[in-house]
Amino acid sequence: MAQTYELAATVRDRVGKGAARALRREHKIPAVIYGDGKAALPIALPIKEVSLKLLAGGFLTTVATIDVGGDKIRVLPRDYQVDPVRDQLIHIDFLRIAAGDTIAVEVPVHFLNEAASPGLKRGGVLNIVRHEVELECPADAIPANIEVDLTGLDIGDSVHISAVKLPEGVTPTISDRDFTIATIAAPAVLTAEEAAEDAAAAPSA
Repeated sequence: MAQTYELAATVRDRVGKGAARALRREHKIPAVIYGDGKAALPIALPIKEVSLKLLAGGFLTTVATIDVGGDKIRVLPRDYQVDPVRDQLIHIDFLRIAAGDTIAVEVPVHFLNEAASPGLKRGGVLNIVRHEVELECPADAIPANIEVDLTGLDIGDSVHISAVKLPEGVTPTISDRDFTIATIAAPAVLTAEEAAEDAAAAPSA
């Protein structure tokens, strides 16, 4: 689980594009806190501090505390928007988190021990079906990532979610099938050679 952090915020008394532009000129970013059966709370955050948290990784899987005028609210970032031209944050949505909550979160997949995979050693290709897996997690125990061990995998082998060790209390949101996370595929050159051999072996018309 990524380490939590705290940010200081102020309440926004105006909303809309004009107000958002004015905030950005003050080096702040508009955001909103919603959920837990309460009214949405528009806030403003210092853009430098928030950008550093985003660049540090694990932003969408780390519970944070936002101090709004002394009222400390536990939240989880659920979405953010980036200006496509300037590549700067322009808005964030936060979900209120209460004690004992469980939440569905997209958790990144990390692949380990590629050098110990016979299939990859022979030129096979790691075909990643899911870069992230949606998991149902306790809000206070969201894993930063899940790990897939490629040791011993050969060309044609697959890794399914059942092969992944998940933390206690964490389950996949997809529960009706043992879905695939990755496969070891044959290299393109080998596939082309096999196709040529098959064509040569086929009886002529």
